[in-house]
Amino acid sequence: MTDKTRDYYKTLLEIDQNLDRLVREIDVLNYLNPLNIEQEKKRFFGSKFSEDPVFKYRKLKFDPYTLQRQLFSQRLEDIPDEDIYKLYYDAIYEYSGLVQCVATVGKGKKFFYNSLRVFETPTEKDVKNAKFILHFHKEEDAEEMVPRYNADQAQAYFQAFGEHYPFKFKIRQSNSITGAAMALNSRELVVKKNRKFSDNDLKVLANHEIGVNMLTTFNGLDQALRIFSHGFANNHPTQAGLGIFSEYMSDSLSLKRVKELAYRVLAADSLIKGYNFSDTFDLLYSQYKLDRETSWLISLRAHRGGGFTKDHQYLPGLKKVYDYYSAGKDMGLLLTGKVALEDAELIEKLQQKELAQKNTYFPHSFKENKNTNEKLKFLLSNLK
Repeated sequence: MTDKTRDYYKTLLEIDQNLDRLVREIDVLNYLNPLNIEQEKKRFFGSKFSEDPVFKYRKLKFDPYTLQRQLFSQRLEDIPDEDIYKLYYDAIYEYSGLVQCVATVGKGKKFFYNSLRVFETPTEKDVKNAKFILHFHKEEDAEEMVPRYNADQAQAYFQAFGEHYPFKFKIRQSNSITGAAMALNSRELVVKKNRKFSDNDLKVLANHEIGVNMLTTFNGLDQALRIFSHGFANNHPTQAGLGIFSEYMSDSLSLKRVKELAYRVLAADSLIKGYNFSDTFDLLYSQYKLDRETSWLISLRAHRGGGFTKDHQYLPGLKKVYDYYSAGKDMGLLLTGKVALEDAELIEKLQQKELAQKNTYFPHSFKENKNTNEKLKFLLSNLK
């Protein structure tokens, strides 16, 4: 960025730095993942799936009211560009929504309604797509699908995978996450401690969590504007879609995995219908004949906090990214940070104005389409 550009956008850069300082505390998943998952899982199974789990959560480390007031005190009217003004306007409203989510974790409907504002609900098209996927016959579990590695072995695999990229991140283990692994904006990969991993799990998680989620974190940190790191408004579907698309391109995405995304849509849809935890579990376990571990996990992801609808965004996000790639568009624009596909043209504009740069890092999986599963190709091409 030249001195001339810096002087012209002085107010914008000040606002961006202010937001960088303010939103560091807004880590929804850190507050949303229950502290007593294993205890409540044991109790739920012991009750023969009839007693809803009662989850405990971390205490807030900031004052939501003060943070909200500071977010809305930014002088956006002084930004000398209408498109960039709108980018920050939308982002601040989303950050505000995330603050409200964090402030109401564990408070039932209050959290659920705040979650709806940010992550919305599955559309009728999303539900139809999910049910379309479930009509496909399940693939047989191959040898590479058999869980055989513990968390220490998984950590060693992720460490070795990460060495193929020049950025550095830490890895730790925890039982207080709902997924098998999770990349954090703090440049840390968290691995589920008491879980077994298959060869396919390791490949899927490495290409998703490190090859995309961690990579876009570092690309965002290299940008002049910190909003690339903290996230554009509505970036979640794109980021989720990129992660799953990386699995597809690396030939690690399975029909079983895509069906799991479909079940997540139905679980999120069950929240809108007023289902409690046991109802959602019963839908998956009794009606759709999922195994109890998977039924538990998907129900947990949907009901944590009081009702979290974000999981429905993976499937439509994957479809959007797949169509974008199939149209021959520039994938690099979607990897500049935590950005939204809908803002691709704006990102180009920011690059032309010297307010953004090309990616420092690019996923290895995106360099060549290695998918060999024609059924998945057909499925993704025919989703609405």
